[in-house]
Amino acid sequence: QVHLIESGGGLVQSGESLRLSCAASGDTAGSHALGWFRQAPGKEREWVAAISWDGSSAFYGESVQGRFSIDRDNVKSSVYLQMNSLKPEDTAVYWCVARRGVLQIRTMTPDVGYWGQGTQVTVSP
Repeated sequence: QVHLIESGGGLVQSGESLRLSCAASGDTAGSHALGWFRQAPGKEREWVAAISWDGSSAFYGESVQGRFSIDRDNVKSSVYLQMNSLKPEDTAVYWCVARRGVLQIRTMTPDVGYWGQGTQVTVSP
């Protein structure tokens, strides 16, 4: 069992930066790949980024490539999402996720793996 708690969401202006954090707990948290999903109002849930259990591999969705960066600290059992050059279209609820296998994260559905409760990110024009 892995429990995930996100923090760091909020309201920012277009072009600004925001850093999301996710604290993972559970006996096997350190052996899971971690990632982020988001869902904007009226849109489908979108995979954002994923990082392998040891931090050696990271992957990004096309819409955030070059602007967002994911990293993790296994000592603190946390994963972070640094979001730069934010745009209004980045406005969404962001979820932290965990599962074994970094390549499988991008196709996760809510009934697979572990999900946090979500944090709202709002980017004003």
